[in-house]
Amino acid sequence: MIIVTGGAGFIGSALIWRLNQLGEEDIVVVDEFGKDDNGENNKWKNLVTLKYADVFDKEDFGHMLSSGFLKNFKIDTIFHLGANSSTTEKNFNTLFKNNFEYTKYLCEQCIDNDVRFVYASSAATYGNGDQGYSDDESKLHLLKPLNAYGYSKHMFDLWARKSRVLDKIAGLKYFNVYGPNEYHKSGMQSVVNKCYHQVKETGKARLFKSDNPSYKDGEQRRDFLYVKDAVDMTLYFMQNKIVNGIYNIGTGKANTFNDFVKPIFKALEKEENIEFFEMPEILKEKYQYFTEADTDKLRSTGYDKELTPIDEAVNDYVKNYLDTDDPYLK
Repeated sequence: MIIVTGGAGFIGSALIWRLNQLGEEDIVVVDEFGKDDNGENNKWKNLVTLKYADVFDKEDFGHMLSSGFLKNFKIDTIFHLGANSSTTEKNFNTLFKNNFEYTKYLCEQCIDNDVRFVYASSAATYGNGDQGYSDDESKLHLLKPLNAYGYSKHMFDLWARKSRVLDKIAGLKYFNVYGPNEYHKSGMQSVVNKCYHQVKETGKARLFKSDNPSYKDGEQRRDFLYVKDAVDMTLYFMQNKIVNGIYNIGTGKANTFNDFVKPIFKALEKEENIEFFEMPEILKEKYQYFTEADTDKLRSTGYDKELTPIDEAVNDYVKNYLDTDDPYLK
């Protein structure tokens, strides 16, 4: 049995989709189905086309673990992808309980019961990148996240290292993942998702102006990773249980926002038209102008699968999902 927390979410549901493609259906989904940022509750739609054995509420699952659930069932792997992922969350106690305490509890339960534990960290832990983007665990203490979400993830990374359990588990620092099944994320949806709708409605895409003289408008650079590649990289850690520690999950190549949105116009056969607007004040001090995963450590373990070029990935997302009547992975 495989357990996926956050299984109804973006990366979680995509992971289950890929597991289904590999013939795996003995999967337990753990999640919470509260309202989205826009007051709706659409996360469940990610599950409609997927095959799985059962679904549990996050809190109920925590109680089940305390009652010996892992001892009573043959569990291969827990992918802990569930988290409060809002980078603008102001209530740190919410982040602390969800992203640190709950993760720590799951980790300890897995170690005690010899269950593979793969958890989601985040590239947000790197802050403004002044320490680089190396997943060298000896440099964890040097990182300074820019927002509370990033710090809550960093707290667990630090705890895992201090507790000397990183040789038994795998932590994955996801960079900017985008693709099908992110629709419930509201304000946290990818730029491609947002710009697709803008182009369809107005004929133009809107991007933040740069507030940093080192970067021209639209030339801010991020490591954008297609979700189909992200789940392949994630599954690698279930298939190779001797690969432990913290690893970057990204392409290893930063692309500009301009390059990220231009394939949308091509996919829709429209003329390029990008408009720049002022960045909200709340984001200016916490904005990452450049991220690029150092993937040498991951590649050194034997991961050799080629990643989807950004223009091909955006084209696939637009043509086969966003611009269809059924945009979900199936």
